[in-house]
Amino acid sequence: MSDMAGGEEAAADGSAARWGRRAWELLERVRARAPLVQCITNFVSMDLMANALLAAGASPAMVHSLCEIDDFTPRADALCVNLGTLSDGWLPSMRAAVAAAARSSRPWILDPVAVSASEFRMEACLGLVALWPTVIRGNPSEIIALSSACRVRDSKGVDSFHESPDAVESAKSLAQSSGAIVAVSGATDFITDGQIVVAAQNGVAMMQKITATGCAVTALIAAFVAVEPSNPLEATSCALSIFGLAGELGMEMANGPASLRVHMIDSLHGLHEHTVASRVKISLVS
Repeated sequence: MSDMAGGEEAAADGSAARWGRRAWELLERVRARAPLVQCITNFVSMDLMANALLAAGASPAMVHSLCEIDDFTPRADALCVNLGTLSDGWLPSMRAAVAAAARSSRPWILDPVAVSASEFRMEACLGLVALWPTVIRGNPSEIIALSSACRVRDSKGVDSFHESPDAVESAKSLAQSSGAIVAVSGATDFITDGQIVVAAQNGVAMMQKITATGCAVTALIAAFVAVEPSNPLEATSCALSIFGLAGELGMEMANGPASLRVHMIDSLHGLHEHTVASRVKISLVS
């Protein structure tokens, strides 16, 4: 199935029941195949990213040394590039890994963390966008900045000054210019291929009080796209909803951010068909 065909399928049947079945199907594939996801990511997020991937059934690999890229990256099923604690020493590894993934026809996902924080970071992100990522996921301010190639004024690192609906048009523009599926995280997540827009509405506000939840869901997107590379729009939408659902279930047992983190990982591991099918909240916007 081509990417456009997948989008047309979503447009033809945007029902909650269909999305619930689809999300469960992709989660089952991740559990059955245990895709190897290479993460070139920041030091803050490595632990949660790895544990989220393991809980979902995938296999994480935090491999970032340039010396290992040529040997390792072609063996990975997907690549996740996260700019959280960016350094000039890591950029060559990121670029080399993206090139290796492209040669091996592997999907790769970009998380432009705090793209407005510095000119160095903006230039690094724009350079990576030019290498045709499969999916770009960021918060609203990150997507607006990346789409316009202009830093958001008075940016405070990873914090967003915008709500997710504010970034939908920027996400569509970025998707059209980059060829990527673009996902905007927020109270409602919006996912677009530049024409179709899908909304995923699972999650709880307290997830924002746990560092690296955004990074972790980007890694989960990589795992879902690895098992459904022909339809990254649906894979991305389902990954975002599944992760948000795990947060909802975890919140039912949590007393605060620290216990939510633990219960969220446990809930992701324990998801079963009925819960996914009945509680996934994905809908077609346009």
